[in-house]
Amino acid sequence: MATFVLVHGGGHGGWCYTRLARELRALGHEVHCPTLTGLGDRRHLLSKDIDLDTHIEDVVAFLFHEDLREVYLAGHSYGGMVITGVADRALDRIANLIFLDAAHPRDGESLSTIAKAQMDMAHSHATWVDGVECYELPDDMAAVAYGVTDLADAAWMKPRLAPHPWACMTTPLRLANEAAVMALPRTSINCTPTLAIRPKEYLHRTLEADFLFEIDTGHDLMISEPIAVAQMLDEVARA
Repeated sequence: MATFVLVHGGGHGGWCYTRLARELRALGHEVHCPTLTGLGDRRHLLSKDIDLDTHIEDVVAFLFHEDLREVYLAGHSYGGMVITGVADRALDRIANLIFLDAAHPRDGESLSTIAKAQMDMAHSHATWVDGVECYELPDDMAAVAYGVTDLADAAWMKPRLAPHPWACMTTPLRLANEAAVMALPRTSINCTPTLAIRPKEYLHRTLEADFLFEIDTGHDLMISEPIAVAQMLDEVARA
């Protein structure tokens, strides 16, 4: 069976994969759900020094210290930025890069450039927390923005969301060996509503994958459709 490392997106934490991890483990897989610095159960570590490179190093260090190899490395949303950087720095540990309705960046790009409309909206809700510029969607917007329509799911999710350091969104991704990263096996699981609002100049990236899936659910697919997503990932692992 496969080893999955699931990297969360903006404002989330390892907690968002609780249901998906349970389903994958039931299928016999090993699953890790690290939380990035300053978020989730590590929100007490919020600092002005946190940026995209911090989060990339979080996961690189996690792979090293857990001595994980042949990893199926998944990233949701902003997590696509993180896993692409991780692959560049830990290429020999990655078996497959999995983009869960995620950003598909290239060298020199930031999330604020490849998802400008969404990031402009997020920045309109900027707030300052302990001297750190962050974005944090108001409670009445969060569930809608993340595509979580079930009221119980939304109530579970909202208190766990955390302010996300804005520097993470503006830091350019730097890849030392972009060609090798792009050559890794790739899986793309796209949410139908997100495909409809992807910038046209970047849409093709979401479709360039060895394993390609589409699911008609909201952006937080690991919360709304954990069983279906687990089945897709299991299919990739068994291929």
